[in-house]
Amino acid sequence: MKIRAEALLFDNDGTLVSSLESVNRCWTRWAQEYGITAADFARIELHGRPAGEIAADLLPADIVPEALARIEQLEVEDVTGGVEALPGTLALLEALPAERWAVVTSATRRLAEARLGEVGIRPKKLISADDITRGKPDPEPYLLGARELGVDPARCVVFEDAPAGLQAGRAAGMTTVALATTHQPHELDADLVVKDLSALSVLVTRGGVEISVRG
Repeated sequence: MKIRAEALLFDNDGTLVSSLESVNRCWTRWAQEYGITAADFARIELHGRPAGEIAADLLPADIVPEALARIEQLEVEDVTGGVEALPGTLALLEALPAERWAVVTSATRRLAEARLGEVGIRPKKLISADDITRGKPDPEPYLLGARELGVDPARCVVFEDAPAGLQAGRAAGMTTVALATTHQPHELDADLVVKDLSALSVLVTRGGVEISVRG
């Protein structure tokens, strides 16, 4: 199978890097600090959603700004030793021209840059929670990514590990590639499902990028 596109849009956590242990560690501590029970915490979808939306689901509105600043601080402080590049990430990104790809993440810019920087990834374009009003599964983040790269959404490919992100990509009218790094393949609704980025190769052409599944 080959997919042709003009631009590639990558989620970060669970797609380019793994920060799952750090996320679990920091959010568990945060929940304890704010007296959130395990039962309340378990009913909330965490992965692929902005921290502000998660905090708003769990806490009174007047506490959310303070709680949001706290979880960002905990996660930024936990970056060293808590983040690693997922298989295939660095090789695939190194093969792409900087103007052909962007990172579209539900994290804040400060946290996203810290996690990406920890593994040596410095995208030319980064869309973060600070840039949007509606997070994934709303299409706004990916539509903004396409606009920043100057590419028609229909000519973009989204790479995601989370159902919410894949839903956002589909709603934006983009081709979706799911990575089974944090969810089982049967949980992922996408045009293509692979284990991680190491399963893919890219060929840069005059008109864009050609993505293929390795034999």
